Amino acid sequence: MDYLCFRTLCCKGPPPPRPEYDLVCIGLTGSGKTSLLSRLCSEATDNIGPTTGFSIKAVPFQNAILNVKELGGADSIKKYWSRYYQGSQGVVFVLDSASSDEDLETARTELHSALQHPQLCTLPFLILANHQDKPAARTTQEIKKYFELEPLARGKSWILEGSSVDNIDTVKQSFTQLIELLEVKDQETGRI
Repeated sequence: MDYLCFRTLCCKGPPPPRPEYDLVCIGLTGSGKTSLLSRLCSEATDNIGPTTGFSIKAVPFQNAILNVKELGGADSIKKYWSRYYQGSQGVVFVLDSASSDEDLETARTELHSALQHPQLCTLPFLILANHQDKPAARTTQEIKKYFELEPLARGKSWILEGSSVDNIDTVKQSFTQLIELLEVKDQETGRI
């Protein structure tokens, strides 16, 4: 009995396992997907090139681990994105808020397609308007209006935040909000 009392008071044991969530991260080439994920993992961002195919990173947070499958954004790869959606529990869409009007229109089309895809349409979305540190960056309000997010994403769980590789704390806060949406979805589906 004394041992149990000692163990209870002094040895809390291992912490409970953190839940793991499988995410898909999409966006056009040059939007900053790899750089943001590398910074979240405390990896160097020097010599980062466009992702060919896909890469997977385990991004640890205090209350969860996010297994992020980042898909390359080149035209030759985008057509295969939907083959990697299965099993995803959430979506991160990264766009270059300082891109040309033509690229922004392409990003808008891809986001609309993702929001309406049968395997993604019920999942929580984190939309990062990246490169907010550039002079030509559009505000999140401008992005929300241009992308017509209010009517398109009505009834869906989504977050739109500005981001920059140089302000990783803001990116971490955005991902923490996504984790909260994932936890709510888990509770609704009875996973937890």
